[in-house]
Amino acid sequence: MFDHVVFGVSDYAACKVFFLKALAPIGMAIVSEGPLGVELSADGKSSLCIRRAGEKSGHLHLAFTAESRAQVERFHRAALAAGGKDNGAPGLRPNYTGNYYAAFVLSPNGHNIEVVYHEPEA
Repeated sequence: MFDHVVFGVSDYAACKVFFLKALAPIGMAIVSEGPLGVELSADGKSSLCIRRAGEKSGHLHLAFTAESRAQVERFHRAALAAGGKDNGAPGLRPNYTGNYYAAFVLSPNGHNIEVVYHEPEA
């Protein structure tokens, strides 16, 4: 597990709204916000820090662990409703592993955001 991930976005306002709405189904919420940007966390131990950047940053792929397949599906719906672009609907990815159930969405800045559940269906 990571301690924190920090990355910059060129459209801070749009990305902040997107990440708050898209990651709410997995419990992510604002921990702090200041002049540099916003910090989100679900457990208070690891955090995702979104910083203001003057230009579009390079490609970033972030994958978050879900607690169920339903949570993967809720993430996908929430992320699309928040303005994300579908980059892979919820479903099994047997080419990764037999139980790899994930969904992928592109953020307003073009980052690939994934939520994955690794267990067999209950």
